[in-house]
Amino acid sequence: MLDWYDVHRRVLPWRAAAGATADPYRVWLSEVMLQQTTVAAVTPRFLAWTARWPDFASLAAADDADVMAAWAGLGYYARARNLVAAAKAVVAEHGGVFPGTEAELRALPGLGAYTAAAVAAIAFGQRAVVVDANVERVVARLFAIATPLPAARPAIRAAADTITPDLRAGDFAQAMMDLGSGICTTRAPKCLLCPLRDACAGFAGGAPELLPVKAKKGVKPQRHGTIFWLDRGGQVLLVRRPDTGLLGGMRALPTGPWVDAAPGFEDAPAQADWRMLDIRVSHGFTHFDLDLSLAVAEVEAHQPSTESTEWWPIDRLDTAGLPTVFAKAALAVKGAIRRAA
Repeated sequence: MLDWYDVHRRVLPWRAAAGATADPYRVWLSEVMLQQTTVAAVTPRFLAWTARWPDFASLAAADDADVMAAWAGLGYYARARNLVAAAKAVVAEHGGVFPGTEAELRALPGLGAYTAAAVAAIAFGQRAVVVDANVERVVARLFAIATPLPAARPAIRAAADTITPDLRAGDFAQAMMDLGSGICTTRAPKCLLCPLRDACAGFAGGAPELLPVKAKKGVKPQRHGTIFWLDRGGQVLLVRRPDTGLLGGMRALPTGPWVDAAPGFEDAPAQADWRMLDIRVSHGFTHFDLDLSLAVAEVEAHQPSTESTEWWPIDRLDTAGLPTVFAKAALAVKGAIRRAA
């Protein structure tokens, strides 16, 4: 694997060049960003983030709202909050230097077993067992582990432990990630190009693409809600969502609760002549699907902001850092208004 990696390693903005020392901040940030999206999607976001907050000190001093806006579209917003909390802990408790052991890393906010292992191995050269989705797939095939996920994960990790070397554990982890990303892919794995083919029990069995076995997904519950678009002379009302809970701390369009039956105007943010648009927006979260009605109204220009609300120029709404579900709703409303004009 290491011989293959030395020739075929991907060039990534957070990855140190061969023989160079990795930057722990960049390794940590990239691992958190990559947990719910792809390298292609993360790369421009990572470059923009590190240009703005290049180290722990700058991130620790960042405004929470700016961080949340920069994180929009990268998955769970709790991860962004934990990034700031961890950066503050590194500055306050470790003199601005990332601790170098798995145990110390696990003590920081938001660093679970996987992230701590990845940073320890890649940034600090420690022997640590790193198993992301790509590595999970490679190991399940290599050892022909047929137990369905997620029950198979302890066996996969144990198997990965048996092949993780004492030296260059970080390069080994990245080699396995690259192999899973480019060769041992979910569908149509390129087994003829794989350096592990001769040792792969899944390949020997004739159907490596069937591994790992995934448990059947249950049907997600369906929820409904109303999003309110309140126009004040070219500005739209935004609210700050509570710090805890789904999309916590984010700017958003006002919305009532997301419930089992479609609500109406009862949770509108202001008294106005509300009307419902003849369009809906759907969005899938991890644990439920959401169907949204869109209500629009206008108010007089003197309507003030409050501590938890602000008026945002509609023509600059893309700078507000709205979570994806609200950005979709805003796009739908603006499209409907243009068509009606």
